[in-house]
Amino acid sequence: MIGSSFSFLDVVEQASAAAALNRPVLVIGERGTGKELIADRLHRLSPRWSQPLISLNCAALPENLIDAELFGYEAGAFTGAQRARAGRFEDADGGTLFLDEIGTLSSQAQERLLRVVEYGELSRLGSNKTVRVDVRLVGATNEDLPAMVERGRFRADLLDRLSFEVITLPPLRERAEDIELLATHFARRMAAELNWPRFPGFAPRVLEQMLAWHWPGNVRELKNVVERALYRWGDAERPVGQLVIDPFESPWRPTPMPGSVAAAPFAPAVVPSLGPAAAATPAEPVSDLRAAVAAYEKQLLEAALERNRHNQRRTAAALGLSYDQLRHALKRHGLMGE
Repeated sequence: MIGSSFSFLDVVEQASAAAALNRPVLVIGERGTGKELIADRLHRLSPRWSQPLISLNCAALPENLIDAELFGYEAGAFTGAQRARAGRFEDADGGTLFLDEIGTLSSQAQERLLRVVEYGELSRLGSNKTVRVDVRLVGATNEDLPAMVERGRFRADLLDRLSFEVITLPPLRERAEDIELLATHFARRMAAELNWPRFPGFAPRVLEQMLAWHWPGNVRELKNVVERALYRWGDAERPVGQLVIDPFESPWRPTPMPGSVAAAPFAPAVVPSLGPAAAATPAEPVSDLRAAVAAYEKQLLEAALERNRHNQRRTAAALGLSYDQLRHALKRHGLMGE
């Protein structure tokens, strides 16, 4: 776990304090924020550190197999069950069970999970025998569980028992001071994998591009971008001077048919609203299209700068541009000094 920002250190401290208690913990965060690392910390710093840490991604299994994976089954419990098998709860007895994507559990699995959390006992599928287990449960999700309760998709009583402590991880865009630190860590590891004698560093424009990007995939996305940058740069002597954030970007990128399912990711970015006047049809015919487009682009830039208090990195991220692209546009319109 790497970081020095206050938001990151607060989360680490919260996890360290909760680790010593034998209580359930929920870890909430966007994809790629490190929920698995927090679960590992909760286990390693707990009195259960020498016992098993068992993980299960609840979204990776079909609904009809979740019960069998969690609670186990007896021979003949269903077609294909030729011999008895312990579930993840029994595997984790004495240790910690980490349930990722816990919000995807079916209502039946939630009901059975509630009994285990409340009473520490379960029954394998196809058996009436009660098995007692001593398991510390850590759940993770990127969903808003209280909102799911309101919509009837998650049991309120289960949420009450799981939420003794809730650790919410900050997204990487709120940890700007950690981006260079993390990027350097991933780059050094990749340089070693590529058999480079050393990591030559990043060019200033690459660091600016990293700081300007909003990182929807968080730390996992940053890791992929950095490793791809070193692999494509291929020069162990010069600082890495090129960053490809979107590996799908290409002049030959397929264009989806209108109305197709694949069309959604290619939807154009929402442009800043300049008010009714800007959206209105021009009162007079346009005699110079290029000049009109340039004037409108300048208006968009001015409005975005104003909304972001002339912070160029935030403005670039808000417009979906890299930092270099924004500065080039500002120079073109004479806005660098404003």
